[in-house]
Amino acid sequence: MAGRLEGKVAFITGVARGQGRAHAVRLAEEGADIIGVDICAPIDTVDYPLGTPDDLAETVSLVEKLDRRIVAKPADVRDLSGLRSALDEGVEQLGRLDLVVANAGVMPVFGERSRTMEAWQTCLDVLLTGVLNTVELTYPRLIEQGEGGSIVITSSMAGLKPMMRTEARHTLGLLGYSAAKAALVNLGQNYASFLAYHHIRVNTIHPSAVNTPMINNDMCAAGFEVSDEQDLLALVNAIPVTSIEPEDVANAVLWLCSEESKFFTGNVVRVDAGASLR
Repeated sequence: MAGRLEGKVAFITGVARGQGRAHAVRLAEEGADIIGVDICAPIDTVDYPLGTPDDLAETVSLVEKLDRRIVAKPADVRDLSGLRSALDEGVEQLGRLDLVVANAGVMPVFGERSRTMEAWQTCLDVLLTGVLNTVELTYPRLIEQGEGGSIVITSSMAGLKPMMRTEARHTLGLLGYSAAKAALVNLGQNYASFLAYHHIRVNTIHPSAVNTPMINNDMCAAGFEVSDEQDLLALVNAIPVTSIEPEDVANAVLWLCSEESKFFTGNVVRVDAGASLR
């Protein structure tokens, strides 16, 4: 069913690559125009490369090839004023706001810096406060517009089950990542509760491991190489795949953004290849 989001505008964070790019492309395929942000710069506590301006430009190109409009800006979800500026410019150019995908994230869970309090704080700042900033800036616009809407918050299976089976897997970065992803469930349900009156739906989405640069990097490869066998069992899929593709998550995000889910709110959505069964 093509055109399910015709005339809609989606605001997506972490749009330069990975899941964010997949969401932008999938929603654009169904008719949405896109406002996108990404930090496009390194973060000191994160020991793998983050998205770049070239990555962001590639996302713009992919959306424009679908004959959809996109306003994409470098912005850090931790910086409320910068995020507001990017959102304001996008809404000014595209005229409205209907959908929000709070997707930006980092995963500083291996390496020396993952053992520091700075790694813990980075996770809370990006994964939790960054989502808070995103939703706080967008939901009043949806209310004012008066046509409902959908907010999708990217959590993780790490927010629903422990990722540590032995002390060897313990890092403050992984604790911060897991704690922030778990907190997003409560955050999303509170927003869902008071926004339901306005026909604004809020759900969290919980993927298993996703084939993106967040896990396909030297930091993760080195970490998994020395991991205890027990810790490698922390996230095992019942369906026999090692990871899923970002497009698999994007298909679920599309449904959550479409009118097909108009009475679906306050829910935890697992796109986990059955990981919760193991």
